[in-house]
Amino acid sequence: MTHNRPRARRRRLLRRTWLAVLALLVGSLGWSIGEALTYPGKDSNMARMAEWARDHELGFAVDQLENLRYDMNPPRVGGTLSADALARMRGTHEADGENADPAAAPGSGGHRPAAGPERGAPAAPAPRIPLHARMRTFVTPALPGEGVFRPLATDHGEPIVQGTYLRPDSDHTSYEAAVAWISRKHARFQLHPGFREPGGTFDVPPTIPEGDRTGLLATWNGGFRVTNGDSRGGFYLDGKQVGELRDGAAAEVFYRDGSIKIGAWGRDVSMTSDVVGVRQCLELMVDHGKVVDDIDDDGKWGAADQGRMFVERSGVGVTAKGDIVMVVGQALSARTLAELMQRAGAVRAMSLDMNRAWPSFIYYDAGQHPSNPEPTNFLDFDNPPDRYYDQATRDFVAVYAR
Repeated sequence: MTHNRPRARRRRLLRRTWLAVLALLVGSLGWSIGEALTYPGKDSNMARMAEWARDHELGFAVDQLENLRYDMNPPRVGGTLSADALARMRGTHEADGENADPAAAPGSGGHRPAAGPERGAPAAPAPRIPLHARMRTFVTPALPGEGVFRPLATDHGEPIVQGTYLRPDSDHTSYEAAVAWISRKHARFQLHPGFREPGGTFDVPPTIPEGDRTGLLATWNGGFRVTNGDSRGGFYLDGKQVGELRDGAAAEVFYRDGSIKIGAWGRDVSMTSDVVGVRQCLELMVDHGKVVDDIDDDGKWGAADQGRMFVERSGVGVTAKGDIVMVVGQALSARTLAELMQRAGAVRAMSLDMNRAWPSFIYYDAGQHPSNPEPTNFLDFDNPPDRYYDQATRDFVAVYAR
């Protein structure tokens, strides 16, 4: 009996110790998850939990859950666009098979021309920037407005940012992709960090604060994460570098004069004294004006099997003239994203991010409030259009009128 009492006391002590350790772990876990759910910004709770899991080496579980969710609810094949999507696409009007009056379209900043001049009166000067040529569609016959560009954001009546909608392929006809075109000569580009990705302290803020919004035309999302290696490349801004700037990686490169170039690091673009920012992500999807040969190598464009998944994606490219094209879509594979950018005129183009939480292209209308332009999502995903007016979790690009 006397021998059992010390043993029982040790068991009770061991049990209490384990309970205390478990309580500590649960408390720490709860605090960690609570912090993830309450940090600043517009990220959805699902996106926050996925980021928390990846930060705690559970990325494999997130990938498996995404694959499982996709298998249980794959994108619909066939069908037609929703009434809202059709109305949005028809917002681009056609005249005699060509683009119609640019200033009559939504997002033109209120610069609708007056009625035609009276006889003998001088004609109003034509915009210096013509509308981008209509894109050849992937599905025939084309819907009204499909592939026809309209102004999205203007400066002094000039349609610096233009866009159109298309169905991404002949199978996924109930989904849309949105294509934007930006005049290089009339815009300047700024890379912004995110306060969590890449993190750190930079002179450029992780937001577009009040007082810095005059002339703002557009924003788009960054790419796969740099800090955990998903992007297979690095980030450079303000003379500070996160990750490795890898030779051969696809890169957006930002220059002191506000210009931007897109290409393979070490071949098309490299570090010079004029470079102020670099954002690398994977490798080029379009090169020399052609979709790359290994575009169907699904493991190259995200987690294994996700390259061929038809999910939300975004990408950016450059035309032969140096203008920028940007694509966001609801049901895109790596191949269809590349084909959209190539058909929009890109000679070099790269993937950015995927899944509902991250892709975005937002344009801004300064018609009512020039110092605080109204943001509009070109295509709706999880984040609201004012996402970059708040603290941004991840890096992004802002476009301003020159």
